[in-house]
Amino acid sequence: MRSQVRQFYPLLISLFTALLLGPGPEHARAQQTAPSATDQSQPEFAPRGQRNAVRQIKYGDWQKYCFKTPGTNQVCRTTISGTFDTGQTAVRADLIEREGEGKARLQLFVPVGMYLQAGVKLTVDKDRPHHIPYVWCLTNSCIAANVADAALIRELEKGQALQLEVVDSGMQRVSTTLPLGKFASARQDSPARTFEQEIDE
Repeated sequence: MRSQVRQFYPLLISLFTALLLGPGPEHARAQQTAPSATDQSQPEFAPRGQRNAVRQIKYGDWQKYCFKTPGTNQVCRTTISGTFDTGQTAVRADLIEREGEGKARLQLFVPVGMYLQAGVKLTVDKDRPHHIPYVWCLTNSCIAANVADAALIRELEKGQALQLEVVDSGMQRVSTTLPLGKFASARQDSPARTFEQEIDE
């Protein structure tokens, strides 16, 4: 009987060690891997409530910037940024369009420390929400992005307020509202600035 128990000592020690140490770094990274931009399914999670103590964010005006490289179609970005009282960028929203292609991409920058599987919930004037998945993170922000179809662009152009809702690492909902009143005119008008890149041959 004792010899049979001894046979299980290594297994018991391994299990006990695993329980003490918790999941390894590979598992932790997998838990925070951003879903693909093509993943349209709603994430399954249960937020614990709404976080009320959100730092004040001040938003500027919508601006349009275009970028031109010889031999390629011009790319334009209609953008707005919100900053904390420290001057640090808190949120940025970009609608990116390439001339002549009829396609657009919506890109949202939010602070790091969010629950990535939840993505960003975007709502225009309390209409139906859109789910935008995270696609990658930088050292100081995470980016959610997806294709913006014509219907969503019409919503943005006609709307007055764009609400972004994220879920933080404590599973609390956090939201902020961006103004949309000047979005349509910024997108349709001439760019505030065009950047041209010359290629030396």
